[in-house]
Amino acid sequence: MPAMTRADAMGLLIAFIARLITGAQGHWKGCPPKAEQRIYFANHQSHLDWVLIWAALPEELRAQTRPIAARDYWTSGRFKHWITREVFNAVYVSRQRTDDQDPLGPLQDALKSGDSLVIFPEGTRSNKGEPQAFKSGLYHLAEQFPGVRLIPAWIDNVQRVMPKGEVVPVPILCTVTFGAPVQLQPDEDKRGFLARARDAVLALRPPESH
Repeated sequence: MPAMTRADAMGLLIAFIARLITGAQGHWKGCPPKAEQRIYFANHQSHLDWVLIWAALPEELRAQTRPIAARDYWTSGRFKHWITREVFNAVYVSRQRTDDQDPLGPLQDALKSGDSLVIFPEGTRSNKGEPQAFKSGLYHLAEQFPGVRLIPAWIDNVQRVMPKGEVVPVPILCTVTFGAPVQLQPDEDKRGFLARARDAVLALRPPESH
């Protein structure tokens, strides 16, 4: 058995802290956790969203599941850069791009390498309760990688742990509910698919959160 690295130890510590603060409970209602290539797509309300999904996954799936991280923010300090690169193996995307730069390029490269992804199709965090309209990236990835399973997820309560603008987490029980896979249908247009994908996420919201 290989020796545990600093990144491995930090990953276990972060998972422990996330469970301690939030419970990080994963509910697999529409599919089981499985070692297959997937894109998990979820609502986005807090900086903790991707940490919560990562912590809710079984340990054996975390190594192959990569979050998307804004390059300018997450590489601006040595510790932030190290933790996103070495612990989470994040896929960095640039928020400021040149006209000839494909924003989906890093995601496509990760999928071609066999990795799974965690994405937030709204593109930005929202405190409105319901997800904003999904942007087109999920549609294009579904079109280009039809063999990758698209798994909707609803993250509940995390906005109360670390609301937008706050930096200190508050201990509150949180859950991640994973739903049935969504698949792009033949001849389905972008608007119809994105609305259906958003509905699949919204359908996983617990009744008490309505």
